[in-house]
Amino acid sequence: MANIMIQGTTSSAGKSFICTGLCRIFKEDGFRVAPFKSQNMSSKYYETEEGYKMSTAQALQAKAAGIKPSPNMNPILLIPRSDKGSDVIIKGKLYKRMEALEYFHYKNGLKPMIRESYKQLEEEYHIVVLEGAGSPAEINLKENDIVNMGMAEMADAPVLLVADIDRGGVFASLYGTVMLLEEGESKRIKGLIINKFRGDKRLLDPGIEMIEELLNIPVVGTIPFTPLELLDEDSLVDYEKNCNLYPQREEEMEEEFNKLSKLLRENLDMDYIYSLLKLDR
Repeated sequence: MANIMIQGTTSSAGKSFICTGLCRIFKEDGFRVAPFKSQNMSSKYYETEEGYKMSTAQALQAKAAGIKPSPNMNPILLIPRSDKGSDVIIKGKLYKRMEALEYFHYKNGLKPMIRESYKQLEEEYHIVVLEGAGSPAEINLKENDIVNMGMAEMADAPVLLVADIDRGGVFASLYGTVMLLEEGESKRIKGLIINKFRGDKRLLDPGIEMIEELLNIPVVGTIPFTPLELLDEDSLVDYEKNCNLYPQREEEMEEEFNKLSKLLRENLDMDYIYSLLKLDR
């Protein structure tokens, strides 16, 4: 079994996008692959045939991987009901409604359940693609973290850190994120990804060289800004999509998965990523 984790410098940096594409690539290359995100917060959710609620992102990633969505792929879903409280969904079923501070103290007790959910996927699939949430450098929330570096440690996963260049400040966000991590955490970051790039990459190359030297971490991909009709669960959307408003046919979804796979294969160092997985293609 192998794994890899995608974390981001911010929300909407492209974590779900990269995870979805990797799930499709690994499937195309003949591996059984499953997505995993220990905790997700979204007002949107997917309901399985059995009636379990889970995040739309991991459901989409499961479809990209050619497998049936399962609540093991997203054992904790938080559905916001107010500025301070959410419905806490555990393994697809409502546990209770909690205020933010109550859940913050409660969540540490969920680690055994998270490990069990992850282990079941680990035993069934060749590769697990893990997704973080928000940023691993939210230092006010790092205590008892269960979704970013805390999850990377539980799974002993290498991490790729993705940043959004479209909103500006990409090098500062990469540098600041890594510098705010503890040494053991930053050592888990094996590669940097710059997402949503527009323009001539030759103008970006000097910055890439400098950030690699500053952090001693390679930039393993620069992904062009590419509109795709794949469902968003984040409120920070980059452009209007029909699939966010209307049901999407399976054939249309498959076409977009294939576009995403091609895009990532052309712009990510997949040989390097496979070396992190310690797998041969």
